[in-house]
Amino acid sequence: MTKAASSSLSCPDSISYYDTHAQHFFDTTIVYDLSQLYDLFLPHLLKGAKILDAGCGSGRDSKCFLDQGYNVVAFDGSQKLVKLAKQLTGLPIQHKLLSQVNDNEEFDGIWASASLLHVPKIELLTVLERLKKALKPKGIWYMSFRYGEGEHDEGERYFYDQTEDSLTKILEHLGGVTVLHMTVPETLKSRRGYKFIACVVQKN
Repeated sequence: MTKAASSSLSCPDSISYYDTHAQHFFDTTIVYDLSQLYDLFLPHLLKGAKILDAGCGSGRDSKCFLDQGYNVVAFDGSQKLVKLAKQLTGLPIQHKLLSQVNDNEEFDGIWASASLLHVPKIELLTVLERLKKALKPKGIWYMSFRYGEGEHDEGERYFYDQTEDSLTKILEHLGGVTVLHMTVPETLKSRRGYKFIACVVQKN
């Protein structure tokens, strides 16, 4: 759940936060129950489908997908979280940024849970294009952002928040995807009470 290489605002690199607080982040997020969100994503995929966990954080979601019989590839921008996710999942978690994804129609599904929210506004469309390219035609893509408006710094981290309107406009600009679900689940909140907007799209 980490991945901005840099910020368009004057805040330190968000990844440094996760490297510094990796164990605390792991301990506090590993217990989250995202079954409601898995139910928006997984029913669209066949068992054994290849899923990219783009910004896997603790590895919680990767482990869930593995346990349900999916083929999982995962990466994160934080070296410390990569180590912890490897220990949890047994997967060879890659250390890289969202901006370094360079696959071509490789994945049946992409899971980007609270990772794109750290990508600066000026870079977001380019990153989305990379992820879309990595997805097979008719592939399924889950993404989530903090719910709100605009860019802001929060301590050591940068956030680019979205609403239904702003995210819809971004996806329209991206093109080539159809929105299947867009929701602001009451059950999905950060430790500080922030809401999230969750979206599932299918590549055309």
